[in-house]
Amino acid sequence: MHLAPPPARSVFTCILVCFASLSGWISTAISTAEDAVLPLPEAVATSEAEMKPYLEPIEHTEQEIAMVPIPGGTFRMGSPDTEADRNEDEGPQREVTIDPFWMGKCEITWDQYDTWGLQMDQLRRRMMSLAATPRDALVDGVSKPTEPYTDMSFGMGKEQFPAICMTQHAARTYCKWLSVKTGRYYRLPTEAEWEYAARAGTQTAYSFGDDPADLDDYAWYFDNSDDTYHEVGQKQPNPWGLHDMHGNVAEWVLDQYVEDFYSQSEKAKNPLAIPNTLFPRVVRGGGWDDDPEMLRCAVREGSSEAWKEQDPQLPQSIWYLTDALGVGFRVVRPLVEPSDQEKAEKWGKTEPLQIDQE
Repeated sequence: MHLAPPPARSVFTCILVCFASLSGWISTAISTAEDAVLPLPEAVATSEAEMKPYLEPIEHTEQEIAMVPIPGGTFRMGSPDTEADRNEDEGPQREVTIDPFWMGKCEITWDQYDTWGLQMDQLRRRMMSLAATPRDALVDGVSKPTEPYTDMSFGMGKEQFPAICMTQHAARTYCKWLSVKTGRYYRLPTEAEWEYAARAGTQTAYSFGDDPADLDDYAWYFDNSDDTYHEVGQKQPNPWGLHDMHGNVAEWVLDQYVEDFYSQSEKAKNPLAIPNTLFPRVVRGGGWDDDPEMLRCAVREGSSEAWKEQDPQLPQSIWYLTDALGVGFRVVRPLVEPSDQEKAEKWGKTEPLQIDQE
């Protein structure tokens, strides 16, 4: 994952460039912002049968996050002993039940991510002289990442390319911001939800079968990526309509990496290994720099301190992993939003507390 970092580019410079690009289409942005506050009928459901795909607009921008309904169900999590290139931590297989949820059709892109990180939505709102909504006031209360010491895309591309190099804390905070921003509850998927969605009703090594020779149609990985990630959604989706579940970038989930987690219970409903240490935590799916066996549905990978080896800051940032050039994330939204107590005790719980020291 190691690439030489390019010269630093300040956030102020980025903002100036963005302002220049905005000047020609402010009127379009105003229309988009007005549309964004309207109800989303596709996003309103009281039962699984009512769930539909929808586009989540990011107010005051032209960005939308495509969300796909994932039906609830029970599946065999992990890989069988007979699967080629199987790792010991992929078993024993266990029966897991998952409640229905929506999942991002693609990985979160730089355009979507920088709207939070660079506060582009609020900058545009002020440029357009739009009054702040109650949600805007709440958005201001969500933490923002500190300025990175260098371009965290490492010259591989921004805009519709997947955002990378963020910590799990940063990905979680983005979800908190998105929840406040939209009024709908978003979070990272659990490890079990991720695998369930990646398999999409299959039990083969990949969602399309067992033969890695077919991988080129579905994934960017070491053999075809030309040493870089690619814009999201360019490969064929899995049977449930999700793109890039195999390859492009590996994806954060909520869980602590626990090697023998699968052996702790034979059956489980909505399991989650609540994090209590910074490392290792789980990413899933493999990335553009991985070999085919790392892109299998059951593969589990734990983060490590080596993922921020090039970070020159003291103390090192809680927001960036300078060496995780193949790590990003996508969001989910459960059909039934948990209570505040459930969020505090399970879905939002993570230790140790991350606080900026700057």
